[in-house]
Amino acid sequence: NLEIMRGMNTGCVDLIYLDPPFNSGQEWSAPIGSAAAGAHFKDAWTLNDIDHAEHGLLAEKEPAVHQAIGAAKLTHGPSMMSYLIYMGVRLMEMRRILKNTGSIFIHIDPTASHYVKILMDGIFGKAQFRNEIVWCYTGPGSPKMRQFNRKHDTIFWYSIGSTWTFNSDAVRLPHKDGKPHAGGFAFGMDENVASEYGKKGKIPETWWAQEPGNGLCIVARTKDYTGFPTQKPLALLDRIIRASSNKGDLVFDPFCGCATTLVSAHGLGREWIGCDLSKLAVKLVNKRIAKFRPLWGGAITPDGPPVRSDLGEPQAYNEMKHILFGKQEGKCSGCLMEFPYKLFELDHIDPKSKNGPDHIENRQLLCGHCNRVKGTGTQSELISKLKHQGIL
Repeated sequence: NLEIMRGMNTGCVDLIYLDPPFNSGQEWSAPIGSAAAGAHFKDAWTLNDIDHAEHGLLAEKEPAVHQAIGAAKLTHGPSMMSYLIYMGVRLMEMRRILKNTGSIFIHIDPTASHYVKILMDGIFGKAQFRNEIVWCYTGPGSPKMRQFNRKHDTIFWYSIGSTWTFNSDAVRLPHKDGKPHAGGFAFGMDENVASEYGKKGKIPETWWAQEPGNGLCIVARTKDYTGFPTQKPLALLDRIIRASSNKGDLVFDPFCGCATTLVSAHGLGREWIGCDLSKLAVKLVNKRIAKFRPLWGGAITPDGPPVRSDLGEPQAYNEMKHILFGKQEGKCSGCLMEFPYKLFELDHIDPKSKNGPDHIENRQLLCGHCNRVKGTGTQSELISKLKHQGIL
């Protein structure tokens, strides 16, 4: 999805919902015989799973976020660092392609939610945080457990600007007794006014629990079940899309999986775009939407990523310095100390003056001190000097 997003114009999307990997350490597979049979992915991360250039790009463009990721590496390990780098560069692109009035909802679980919240604050801005929504669900638990059952996910909602879409009337819920909570009368609300408010219903709280008839249950219990390992209920997406977009708006899901976001957007009269690694996603999109629109021609599946039309020259994402920063994991190739991206300098391992080739295999990043010490010498001479200085 990163390549797709990099080809999309700035400010073209009204609403993004994503249910990305969670760094759960698990492998997920759809049951044999289900509509999603063949879907399989491993949600475990190492530095080998990310592009070195992504590491360097994030360090250059979002240094504060990169510092937070470094702290996550110390507290949680290199797996979380790798996952957050992967998510960080994608969230940067999501911020760029959202309109100034747009919103993003990221669906996550407690494995990584606290770390992702820091990413979101850094990339979108802490002032743009709108809600932390807790989606509660029930399910079987073990009688031998030594802790409470973990039965909720978290959805963080951020806006891009100071104005955003929120259609409160589209998501109101009926009061159980037809009237507002009794506390409303304590503020001078007479019975007639209370009755009118009761007919209108209330705006949902930020905890969304499964209740009879609201559809917010585990999908395996519903008719919409496809077998996709991480499928979310249609009612959950309906509520988000009704609240934070209007008919004709563009909804984007960069991890669309079994296409629930796209099905919801289509049914609610929104335009939509989805991305997924698996070709099975296209099959599921067509199959699910055809149920309520049989004559629909099917999803448009381009052969390659889009090309931006809102700028002259494409942005450089895979610069040599980005790649080297990722390969060296932010450490100087001389003194082996970590430095901010901007303090690194490009250097030849073997000087060009001594026939060193100007190729990435002969390039490295050094801090300013090590680059001065090395001068026009070789890498082995630099190491010898640093040892003599007591630095190594």
